[in-house]
Amino acid sequence: MDEMSVTSHSADETRRLGTKLGGLLEPGDVVCLSGDLGTGKTTFVKGIATGMGIAAEVTSPTFTLVVEYEGRIPLVHMDLYRLQEGSAGENGIVTGADLAEIGFQDYLEGDGAVVVEWPLGAVDGLQDSLWIQFYRHPLPRVDERDLRVRSTGTRSRNLMVEWMKQWLF
Repeated sequence: MDEMSVTSHSADETRRLGTKLGGLLEPGDVVCLSGDLGTGKTTFVKGIATGMGIAAEVTSPTFTLVVEYEGRIPLVHMDLYRLQEGSAGENGIVTGADLAEIGFQDYLEGDGAVVVEWPLGAVDGLQDSLWIQFYRHPLPRVDERDLRVRSTGTRSRNLMVEWMKQWLF
């Protein structure tokens, strides 16, 4: 089982989904979030932070690119949107030089979990990560989001299954 799907019916539910995942994250875990602007990625990260015991207010690091938070384990929250829209290489793909400049590899080898918003092209080489794609529903279900979850390795598969078990049961 490498893919799953879940529907969130509100921003609060999206946050609670994140809280469940945050409670399971361990050092070295990488979660990649993609979806259009306003689909709930940062709301989800706020939930992850809550689940990790982080008391600080979580905001989108769109202009700072990386924010670190201290909790049960450190949380590294990246938002690569500006790299894709600005200095990124052809087709909006983040380059190795872009990633080196923000210390991407150092964060991956650190003692925390890494959550990346707008990861296009940034983490293709990762062997084991959890990818979550956010989709917004049309009217009249504008508050609903589909989260399509895909794992790329053993750890992320186990994480995904345990997360869904905790959510559903």
